[in-house]
Amino acid sequence: MLVTRMTRVVNVDIWNIWHMTFTGAMLHLATGSYWLGILGVVVHAAFVYKLGDWFAKDTRDYFGLEGIAIPHGSSAYLGPVAVLVDTIIEKIPGLNRIHFSADDVQKRFGPFGEPVTVGFVMGLVIGVLAGYDAKAVLQLAVKTAAVMLLMPRVIKPIMDGLTPIAKHARKRLQAKFGGQEFLIGLDPALLLGHTSVVSASLIFIPLTILIAVLVPGNQVLPFGDLATIGFFIAMAVAVHQGNLFRTLISGVIIMGITLWIATQTIGLHTQLAANAGALKAGGQVASLDQGGSPITWLLIQLFTWQNIVGFAVIAIIYLAGVLLTWRRARQFVAAEKATALQQNQIAS
Repeated sequence: MLVTRMTRVVNVDIWNIWHMTFTGAMLHLATGSYWLGILGVVVHAAFVYKLGDWFAKDTRDYFGLEGIAIPHGSSAYLGPVAVLVDTIIEKIPGLNRIHFSADDVQKRFGPFGEPVTVGFVMGLVIGVLAGYDAKAVLQLAVKTAAVMLLMPRVIKPIMDGLTPIAKHARKRLQAKFGGQEFLIGLDPALLLGHTSVVSASLIFIPLTILIAVLVPGNQVLPFGDLATIGFFIAMAVAVHQGNLFRTLISGVIIMGITLWIATQTIGLHTQLAANAGALKAGGQVASLDQGGSPITWLLIQLFTWQNIVGFAVIAIIYLAGVLLTWRRARQFVAAEKATALQQNQIAS
């Protein structure tokens, strides 16, 4: 894809290749065909590399990650759902004017809008709703406040350290490939230090449990995946430019779809775990990350046709989001080219 210029993403995050191979393993198990499993790996990889291209402007402008792409995990493949939601909201009068973000809260409430204070209040609310006693509520509030304060500070040194490495890698590649622009593919954990992502993540930890209760037919109770909720909605935060109102709408839809798909893949997921010797007899296992991935599930249904109605609904929603994401990326590129041309004309 690099040689043919189908993508600009050079993936150096080998630890997250498991997302692609998991799709292949699930497809292999569902169809009994090793080669269809390999095809699943290839399709997943090629698709998320394109998503890395398409969301490069969001990664650069919103998160400040110059020359870096996020072609992995739920952050990449759930971005199109946020684009679809954003497009729909833009067409609804009144709804398209609602905007509030972590920065807005801070500006409006001054010291009471600081991340530490907001985190403390969120912890209090979550603790009370969870039915904790007074001591546990206060402990949770302090821990939540600490997360709001420390997470951005912990992620920043990582970002600062990776930036020069990414720049050097890009220069080497550009020299080798005749000046072609490249993006270095890295872990979506880099997105989790942004204040708006932290805020949204803390909101969605209890909200995801509520969604799990409300989704019809859901059999998955989120537990281990709750610690990774930020990955699911990080790109949505960027797509919505930090608008927490829109992020809440996108996130509810994203987590609802994810939980529904995760329920559909319980059988395959359980069989994989049993084959790996990681499951006791009679147990079941599921996950939101790849077990709830629309890419994985759509590929499985494409070759098995076990749930035609579900396949049609998810395919329409997801493909609409992908097409809108592709069009949005083309518009960004065209706008940047026009700006560059105008600047060159002024300079000359």
